[in-house]
Amino acid sequence: MSETQLSPNILKTKQHFEILDGLRGLAAVAVVIFHFMEWAYSDFSQNFIGHGFLAVDFFFCLSGFVIGYAYDDRVGKMGVKEFFISRLIRLHPLIVFGSILGLLAFLFDPFGGHPESYSPIKIILLFVSSILLIPFPAMEERAFNLFGLNAPSWSLFWEYIANIFYVLILCRISRKVLLLLLQQCFALLATGRAIYWVAGIKTAFGTVVPVSCIHFWPG
Repeated sequence: MSETQLSPNILKTKQHFEILDGLRGLAAVAVVIFHFMEWAYSDFSQNFIGHGFLAVDFFFCLSGFVIGYAYDDRVGKMGVKEFFISRLIRLHPLIVFGSILGLLAFLFDPFGGHPESYSPIKIILLFVSSILLIPFPAMEERAFNLFGLNAPSWSLFWEYIANIFYVLILCRISRKVLLLLLQQCFALLATGRAIYWVAGIKTAFGTVVPVSCIHFWPG
């Protein structure tokens, strides 16, 4: 189904919640301050905004709400292709823009890294993988982030994963099954957090899985 064939009721924008924009802005500021203060306080318990990382949880919960609110009653009429196109238009320009800025900073910022130690081919691979949102942890000086040129892209990577899961599975199942799935997600979240605190380090299961995936579903 092409966009020109879709009815105005499907294409029209739903009510906009300004309060959510305000909360999103406050959460973004909290994340920035949290990361900045990490340089001053290695022990987050001494940091006045030591739990600022929870703003990321809020972002994913908000994404779950927004996707459900915007598409639950029309995704069946739109189809999977139109849904993906709409999300691509919404999400990917920021990824491309961030990748370009990240590449320029890496090449010209004297504190941005060591580009002279990278071959042109590797730099091209880093840039292309960043634009296409393909994980490529190849920059040692940046802790082997999945997206070395634009580290925050990890959140949009999981946003895409959540959107795929939504349109292929979540929007097709009954509310009872969805509630059962939500219970299992909370159980997995609790297990992941327990592993995180016991291990004392940011393990993949203890942070990436609960924060990036599970917090999308409560929304």
